[in-house]
Amino acid sequence: MARVTTAVRHAVRRLRRPSRARAHRRPPTVALISGPHPFTRALGLVAVVLLGAWLGLLVVGDVRTPVGPMNTTMTLRPSLTGGTKINVSPLGALELDSHIAPVRLDVNVDQLDPDRAQALVDHPERLSGLQDEVADDVAHGALDLAVRSGVAVVSGATALGLAVYRRPRRALAAGGLALTLLAASGGTAYATWKPDSVLEPRFSGLLSSAPSLVGDARSIVTEFDVYQRELARLVTNVTKLYDATSTLPAYQPDPSTIRVLHVSDIHLNPASWKIIASLVEQYEVNVIVDTGDTMDHGTAAENGFLDPIEDLGAPYVWVRGNHDSMATQRYLEGMKNVRVLDGGEARTVAGLRFAGIGDPQFTPDRSARPGAEASQELAGARLASALRDQSAAGTPADVALAHEPSAAREVDGEVPLVLAGHVHHEETEVMKYGTRLRIEGSTGGSGLRAIEGEHPDPIQTSILYFDRDSRRLQAWDEIELGGLGLSTAEVSRHLPKENQPGASPSPTAGTPSP
Repeated sequence: MARVTTAVRHAVRRLRRPSRARAHRRPPTVALISGPHPFTRALGLVAVVLLGAWLGLLVVGDVRTPVGPMNTTMTLRPSLTGGTKINVSPLGALELDSHIAPVRLDVNVDQLDPDRAQALVDHPERLSGLQDEVADDVAHGALDLAVRSGVAVVSGATALGLAVYRRPRRALAAGGLALTLLAASGGTAYATWKPDSVLEPRFSGLLSSAPSLVGDARSIVTEFDVYQRELARLVTNVTKLYDATSTLPAYQPDPSTIRVLHVSDIHLNPASWKIIASLVEQYEVNVIVDTGDTMDHGTAAENGFLDPIEDLGAPYVWVRGNHDSMATQRYLEGMKNVRVLDGGEARTVAGLRFAGIGDPQFTPDRSARPGAEASQELAGARLASALRDQSAAGTPADVALAHEPSAAREVDGEVPLVLAGHVHHEETEVMKYGTRLRIEGSTGGSGLRAIEGEHPDPIQTSILYFDRDSRRLQAWDEIELGGLGLSTAEVSRHLPKENQPGASPSPTAGTPSP
C-alpha cells in the first residue's frame, strides 16, 4: 500500500512540474510588415514617368526639317505655360501664345539653305506659293515631331521604370501612363491652339532687328490669311537677315500707316535720346509724343538737356508733367520742331490731331499736396470740355494727352484714344464710355530714382500704328529695355479687339471696342 501511495505522489509531482519544452515555449507573435501607402506609390510612379519622358525628349525628341529656304530644328520641351518660341540666332527670338499645354514648341532657325534661297532669287514668281510651301513644311515637320516625341516619351518612361522598379509590369505601366499624359497634352494643345497668335508676337533680342521681325501693323491687320501668310512673311524676313551681305534688313513701313512713338517720364536720362533716335530711324516714326516729366526739377539749368530734341528727326508733341516747370515749357516752345499742348489746345501733326493739357501740379520734390487729386480731375474736365468744343466745330481730336491718368480718365467718351504717363509702368484699358487709355512706362528708366529699388527700372516706350485714312489705332508695340545698362530687349505686339481676325469693323469715333 505504501508503494502505491509513493507512486501516486511521484505522478502528481510530474504533472505539476512544467516540462522543459513547455517552459521554453513562447507565446506566438504576429509580425506587421507596413508597405508604402498607395498614394505614395502613385506619386513615385508619376515622378518616374515625368523624369523618364523628359529624358526621352532631351535625347531624341527633335526634328530637323526644311521650312521654305531655311533649315530648322523643331523640339518639344516641358513647360508650365506652353506656347511657341522661334529662335532666330543671333538676332533674338519670337514668342507666340499659340497654345496652353505642359509642352512648348521650340523652332530654331539653324541656317539658310543657299540653293533654295538662290532659287527664290532667280525665280521670284515662286514667292506667290511660298506660304503654301511653308505651311506644308511645318505640317510635315510637326507630324514627324509628334511621332518621334511620342516614341521618345514612352521609351524614356519605360526604360526608367524598368531601371527603378526592376519589374516588367511596372515598367509597362510607366510607359502606358506616359503615353496617356502625352495624348492628354496633345489634346489640350489642339483644343487651345490659337493660329492668330502670330499677330501678337513678343520679340526679345537685338532692338535694331525688331521692326523687321515683328512686322508692320497695317499688313498684319488686313493683308493676308491669319496663319499661313504671316508665317511666310516671317520666313521672308529671316531670309533677308541671312543674306550674304550679313546686313540687317531695311524696314519698309506701310505708307498708309502713321507711326507714333510714345515716350514719357524721361527724368533727365541722357541715354533716352539715343534710344529715341534709334527707334525713329528703325521704325521711320512720323511723330514723337511725350506725356511729360521730361525733367526732374524743372530748373533753368536743366534746359540744355532738351537740346537733342531738335535732332531726333521727327516732330515732337509735348505736354507738361509734374516735374516740368513753366520755364521748361517756354524753353520747348522756342524749338521749331516741338508742339507744346496746354489748356486743351489742339494741333494737327503728321496727319493726326492732338489735344492736350499740362499737369496742374509742379512737385519736383515728389511731395503730396492737399487737393492734388481734385486739381487733376479739374484739369481733365477742362480738356474734356475743349474736346467737346472741337467736335462741335467739326474738327474732332484723334488723340488726347495728359500726364497723370487721373486727369486722362476725365475725357472718357470724348475721344477715341488718350495717352498718359506718370506711374512708370505700362497699362492699357478701355474705359466705361469707350475711350482707350494707354499709359506709358518710364522711357528714362525712372532716371536717378532707378537705383532706389532692388532692381533697376526698365526703359519702356511704345510704337503706335494709326490708319492714315480713319486715323484710328490699328496696333501697338510695347518696347522694353533693361535699365542701368542691362542689354535685354523685348518687343510685344498688341491689337485692339476690333482688329482681331473675324471682328466687326472699327466703331464710330469715341467708342472703340474693348
